[in-house]
Amino acid sequence: MTLQKYTFGMGDRFAHQGVAQLTAIVKAAHAGLSVHPVWNKSNREHLLVKTAPAQLRAEADAAVATLGWKLPYYVDADHISLKSVDAFTQSSDFFTVDVADFVGQPASPDSIDAFVAFTTPLLGALAIPGIADPFHLTPAAVRAVAAKFLLAIEEAGRIYRRIRDRKAGYPFVIECSVDETDKPQTPVDLLLILAMIAREGIPAQTIAPKFTGRFNKGVDYSGDLAQFEKEFDQDLCVIAFAVKQFGLPPSLKLSVHSGSDKFSLYPIINRLIKKHAAGLHVKTAGTTWLEEVIGLAEAGGEGLAIAKEIHAGAARRFDELTAPYAPVIDIDPARLPSPAAVARWDSSAFAAALRHDQSNPAYNPHFRQLIHVSFKVAAELGPRFTDALEAHAPLIARNVTANLLDRHILPIFS
Repeated sequence: MTLQKYTFGMGDRFAHQGVAQLTAIVKAAHAGLSVHPVWNKSNREHLLVKTAPAQLRAEADAAVATLGWKLPYYVDADHISLKSVDAFTQSSDFFTVDVADFVGQPASPDSIDAFVAFTTPLLGALAIPGIADPFHLTPAAVRAVAAKFLLAIEEAGRIYRRIRDRKAGYPFVIECSVDETDKPQTPVDLLLILAMIAREGIPAQTIAPKFTGRFNKGVDYSGDLAQFEKEFDQDLCVIAFAVKQFGLPPSLKLSVHSGSDKFSLYPIINRLIKKHAAGLHVKTAGTTWLEEVIGLAEAGGEGLAIAKEIHAGAARRFDELTAPYAPVIDIDPARLPSPAAVARWDSSAFAAALRHDQSNPAYNPHFRQLIHVSFKVAAELGPRFTDALEAHAPLIARNVTANLLDRHILPIFS
């Protein structure tokens, strides 16, 4: 399965916004943008919300049928491991292989020796088209990168082969994710990781490295924009080189994880993918869930009451809810409103604090990040929450569509 040049990952934790999400893609197509939808949901999200992978496939298929979408679309088994992959192989055709738990664990000495030998053609002063200064690779430098990443990529190979065997000839897309690590990967690291992927025989079509700076959930990028631009530019050069050097799929492209709401990066990304005529996959997740909460708050009445109840539950269970997301959130408890204060808010105050409008002084990124990781509270409300989504579907859908189209798709790809 050959992945298209521009793809856009959309998470929908409660499986109610498929049509609203696809509407953003359809409107982008009417504006002349060829962006293909990828519905993504992780095993952790399925467990928390008590859904099954087949339900995400059903949601995507239903949205496609409703809107008459005739172009390719995908259902992503997001952040799967060897332990969780089997539940996804029937319903998914896109697999984000997550081997973060293996990063930093050394592979066997024999494997490292073999990889160093594999990279012999790269040693010395390596010129990468588009990068001014050559990479200077030594056996010791290769060995150091292999010590951190080789075992993880070997695990990715095992997961890929498991999927291949269980899919029994049905086409699918593989993404390798190495973004959840302690430090960002340099362009040299990325080159060697791609060499490992090629050596494992993984036909990866997207690669998600850890970029410099903070990619926190649901809020804007925090970091050095100039440094990000330099690394992203060089990463695109490295991918083009690796495709030719290692025989990786020509459709291989960068994937930006936690890509929702990185508004300050979108002009840079837009400019660079055009400069290199490169593809791009951007993965968003909780931004749609946040639009649901905003829509409920704007609806007033029971909707606003539910939104306030979600916040109150999140405040009480702060440590429980934030712990799994610690690497990708920065919440200052001192800057969070108290449940008592939120209880006094009207619809506009709640929506203004949560909606990602940096021009609005009421916007609170700490509040937004807390709600982002608190969908478990909504899930525990059961039908009360999902019935409210259905009761206020038109209002929520307008928010979801406008958010994806105007704040994400158009700035990134237009």
